[in-house]
Amino acid sequence: MAGPLLLFGGTGMVGHNLLDLAAERGVEIVAPSHATVDLADGKAVLAAIRRVAPSIVVHAAGRVGGIEANMRAPVAFLTDNWDMGRNVIMAAREAGIGRLINLGSSCMYPRDSPRPLREGDILAGPLEPTNEAYAIAKSAVQRLAAYVGEEDSRFRYKTLVPCNLYGRYDTFDPKRSHLAAAVIDKLHRATADRATSVDIWGDGSARREFLYAGDLAEAILAAVDRFDTLPPVLNVGAGVDYSVNDYYRTAATVVGYTGDFRHDLSKPVGMKRKLMDVSLARHWGWTARTSLADGLARTYDFYRQSPANKPR
Repeated sequence: MAGPLLLFGGTGMVGHNLLDLAAERGVEIVAPSHATVDLADGKAVLAAIRRVAPSIVVHAAGRVGGIEANMRAPVAFLTDNWDMGRNVIMAAREAGIGRLINLGSSCMYPRDSPRPLREGDILAGPLEPTNEAYAIAKSAVQRLAAYVGEEDSRFRYKTLVPCNLYGRYDTFDPKRSHLAAAVIDKLHRATADRATSVDIWGDGSARREFLYAGDLAEAILAAVDRFDTLPPVLNVGAGVDYSVNDYYRTAATVVGYTGDFRHDLSKPVGMKRKLMDVSLARHWGWTARTSLADGLARTYDFYRQSPANKPR
């Protein structure tokens, strides 16, 4: 690369995993923190891009969270993610950066699709209400990236659409975490407390696709290396989904929880199923490598090493 890779979002789970992998492979990355560059400040973003003069920009920053967090603060999920995405894309264009990789989300797809979600399905139907604000923002940023290239072919701004993520550097706070991390935290604490039962929201039949964050980091570096052949929008997923009950059972084996499960039917469960079609990614030459059991084991190892994750 003529210049370094400029990463926005280096302090999040995706960013941390990407920085670790880049260090292993000798890839030069500049990843300013929020304290250094506030992505809500368009002028600050433009100044950072001009200062670094990168060969490519990767936008992996965002406000993220599970169902509870999205339902509690929809305004922030919409405005924060739109502001960050818009500022990064418009600043990159103004600075003359020709290549950019934007990270979208499977939340951009319509709810309750009867088949695996294909790249052309974005904005093709109603969104899931429990994370609609986040999905609207991510969809708008993806379209903005595409519009920039449509207006001027010198700019090729592409979007990777990962499914739900988990892994090292995840957020385990149950008020903000996604399913996989929340399950690990809940079962760890239940085991420490010798609890005999753990609640599951809903009947546990809803199905979710989760990708180990280290696999996404590999996909991002592959996209950087083979940017010219990268499709404008590409699903990056595990290619298989599991029920909520499956996640609890697999995590219980990893954590060592031996108690029962109780279903709380009063709680929201979100979309019934959300599986992405990853045939285009396979054709392009990328496939996820980490199994659910291995990914959860690595995530739990990271969880136990953090002093913040102690029984309350």
